[in-house]
Amino acid sequence: MEKFALGVMVGGICGALLTANNYKMRTLVRKAQEEVQAKFDQMLDERTRAMDATTDEIKAETEEAKRTAATAKKRVSKAVEKAVD
Repeated sequence: MEKFALGVMVGGICGALLTANNYKMRTLVRKAQEEVQAKFDQMLDERTRAMDATTDEIKAETEEAKRTAATAKKRVSKAVEKAVD
């Protein structure tokens, strides 16, 4: 495990040195970072839209449940009135 960690650190340092000393490599790294960021932003936007759609569905179902409850309340009230009379 120690050899692996040491290898990762040495590899990271060598990669950083190569990147810092090479314009083409810096450009390539920057481009890759921008692509990853764009994909990440796209994924976040999709999840946000999905959550908004779910929220809208929940609101619609809640309104329908309220209407159903109001209708049921009216029917019960009428039934009670008929039973009392």
